[in-house]
Amino acid sequence: MQVKKKVFFKTFGCRTNIYDSQVMISSMVDYEVTENESEADAIVINSCTVTNGADTHVRSYISRMEKSQSEAKLFLTGCGAHTKGESLLKEGRISGVFGQSEKGKIDSLLKREQPFYDPGDLNHIDDMIVDNFVGKSRAFIKIQEGCNFRCSYCIIPFVRGNARSMNEEKILEQIRRLALNGFGEFILTGTNVGSYGQDTKTSLAKLMKKMSQIRGVRRIRLGSVEPIQITDEFKEILGESWMEKHMHIALQHTSPAMLKLMNRRNIYKQDRELFEMLAQKGYAIGTDFITGHPGESEELWLEGMQNAQKLPLTHIHAFSYSKRDGTLSATMNPVINTQVAKRRLHEIQDLINVKNHEFRKAVTGELDVLVESQKDGLYHGFDQYFNKIIIDSKEDLLGNWIQVDNYSVKKDYNYAQL
Repeated sequence: MQVKKKVFFKTFGCRTNIYDSQVMISSMVDYEVTENESEADAIVINSCTVTNGADTHVRSYISRMEKSQSEAKLFLTGCGAHTKGESLLKEGRISGVFGQSEKGKIDSLLKREQPFYDPGDLNHIDDMIVDNFVGKSRAFIKIQEGCNFRCSYCIIPFVRGNARSMNEEKILEQIRRLALNGFGEFILTGTNVGSYGQDTKTSLAKLMKKMSQIRGVRRIRLGSVEPIQITDEFKEILGESWMEKHMHIALQHTSPAMLKLMNRRNIYKQDRELFEMLAQKGYAIGTDFITGHPGESEELWLEGMQNAQKLPLTHIHAFSYSKRDGTLSATMNPVINTQVAKRRLHEIQDLINVKNHEFRKAVTGELDVLVESQKDGLYHGFDQYFNKIIIDSKEDLLGNWIQVDNYSVKKDYNYAQL
């Protein structure tokens, strides 16, 4: 019997990439996956290119593999395939480059002897059904691809294409299979999740209602959505027990002048009204925030901080601006000093960390926790507000749902001893 060659998947970036890696793993027949890169015959690098830092991480990983004298062939996919793939191939640092639309052909791609560049089709819609997630307690479900927004700073629409929705029945069949395999929490992901259904005459709220009726589905969580995508129809499901009590709504800034420079569609005054409504319904609220975008004067930064202070935010995914060639922001002035952008980044993070601590202290009632991992004898999980909790228990809790009503609130997480 012939021994199958082993493939290691190195995944960078967002939840969509996590899903895409799982599609490749599920599609392999002639190879087997390994979680030990040192024994791999091939390494598939699923890359991110949302910032210069993301590109740097990918290049650093390739350099590390080269220095390790590993004989594994390196293959590049993901968003970086479109921005850096050709140059890395010409430099002879990787054996092949392929776009997201080609991931179902992973077996044949890994067998190719000659270097290749196959960027694929940016209008492709996934029709694969994934029925397991290796090493995960939660399941990521990609429901759409691409984005029709054209924010000034963003390269993603150019590497992921325009917004298009996956087939509803395929999504539901995937959830049925995953639920049968023991998954209870589902995270809906995509390039612009809230645009789901706009091209197929349905909606995100309708899809989530149908998902909730599948036996075994316990909690549904969304990736990032835009403020304008929280429609009246969506507001009707906010009180459902299966909704995670955490919403991540992308703002990118809270200064009206900066939002205009960024070509954003949200308006601060309306954002504040929306966030206050969600907070009244008991939701934790996260957002994205960019510091140091060209034109962000100290005056506009202070306005942004004052406005952020007024919002009931509990989580933040903040990052300093990274120039992306080919975007409108790359041509804008004045450019903000890198150190200034980093200082502002820490300021907004510190503000929201304090708000998160206050939110956790104010929570009453049980925490509904999915225990996802174990480290140094302690269990780690997230509650319904997407807050981290560390649990000390002599029982084996890994992969279990537990209710916690007696815990202490630490600076960065909650702690329970069971």
